Parts: sequence; structure tokens; C-alpha cells
Amino acid sequence: MGKIKGAIVVNTDRCKGCQLCIVACPKNVIALADKKVNAHGYPYVEPANPDECIGCASCAIVCPDGCITVYKKRMED
Repeated sequence: MGKIKGAIVVNTDRCKGCQLCIVACPKNVIALADKKVNAHGYPYVEPANPDECIGCASCAIVCPDGCITVYKKRMED
């Protein structure tokens, strides 16, 4: 049985930088982009430690703007 890994994709144009996803992530995968803003002038989040993602989708569930998509993939041993 393979291990499940996750991968997140953030729609940075929609993100308002509320950081709820950062708080919800149990593995500290997401961080606020350092000194970057989107087209609307908001700081946004990005994957800081993508290899740590377990695919739990906690970040996507709490995102009020639906900016995060989580993909799961099975890793072979």
C-alpha cells in the first residue's frame, strides 16, 4: 500500500492573505509570500514546504474565497 501525498495549488489572484489556511495546515506547508502582492494589492499565500503536504485539504476547507485546490497522489514504496 502506497503512502498518500498531497499537492496544493493556490489561485494567487483570488487570495486576500487572510492566513486561515496557514493556521489550519497541520504540516506548515503554506506561508504568506514574502513582500509579494497580487493584482488586487493583497499579499497572498504560497506553498512554502510542498513536500510536507499530506493531502488533508484542511487549507482548502477553511479558505473563504475558495483559492486553494488540493490534489492527492499515491506514492509507491
